[in-house]
Amino acid sequence: MKGNFSKTDLLKIFKEYGLISIGGLMYSFAWTSILIPAGVMGGGLNGIGLLIYYATGGTDGVTFLVLNAVLVGVASLLISLKFGAKTIYAIGFISVAMAVMQQAVPGNVLGLADDKLLSAILGGALAGAGISICFTQGGSTGGTDIIALIINKYKTVSYGKVLMLCDLIIIGCSLFIFKNITSVIYGYVMVAVFGYTIDAVMAGNRQSAQILIVSPKYDQIAERIFSEMHRGVTLLDGEGWYTKTPTKVVMVVCRKNETGILFRVIKEVDPHAFMTFGSVMGVYGLGFEALKK
Repeated sequence: MKGNFSKTDLLKIFKEYGLISIGGLMYSFAWTSILIPAGVMGGGLNGIGLLIYYATGGTDGVTFLVLNAVLVGVASLLISLKFGAKTIYAIGFISVAMAVMQQAVPGNVLGLADDKLLSAILGGALAGAGISICFTQGGSTGGTDIIALIINKYKTVSYGKVLMLCDLIIIGCSLFIFKNITSVIYGYVMVAVFGYTIDAVMAGNRQSAQILIVSPKYDQIAERIFSEMHRGVTLLDGEGWYTKTPTKVVMVVCRKNETGILFRVIKEVDPHAFMTFGSVMGVYGLGFEALKK
């Protein structure tokens, strides 16, 4: 068992928690400086916090922390859910950031309080981007995800349906506070933009590519890809139809943001290598997505 972290490990940890912090700041700013001043509702646990905030005039960050703490405790008792350090950090950081921003940042700093539609779109996009950054680094904000896990343990209901139902109920409840149907409509607009932004960012982060490489120096290319990129390489048997010469085809599947390094390696080994590049979906296995039942 290793007792010490290497410099590379420490830099990676610092980068991950730094990006989670940036994402948390974006999410907190979107709520405290755009959505709340405009009176725009949202879904999820923060939507519940906003209902309490609008009804009592309390601090949304404190409510967010308390509700998350309760859900984490209940989930731990019912399903033995284990939350990683990044999730706990993200929940705590966002809670503190919201509480501080509500006190330190002017509520209508962008002057959008009177434009609910623009606030719903801009706030939803910024909040979605912030949470997406947290997700890409392995963080999570808990919230209604925990409710979905609890219900799914006892009922055969998909997570997506539970989360959608939670958002519909939470935003619908704002009608009893604002007494105005427009608040509900703007809330649904915000949730739609929020969800779309998360899907767009996460899809871009998970996009993968499959590269086929034909070169007489296939062994050197395969070794450098494996040693420098730490990606698995598969050698396929091939034969040139014109020359009838047997050859090896190097097949690599990697993230699209890694293709620049891959192309550089191939060019350095064999500038005349023949390559095909294609986008692939649903890549499962070691180094990619876990295969789900």
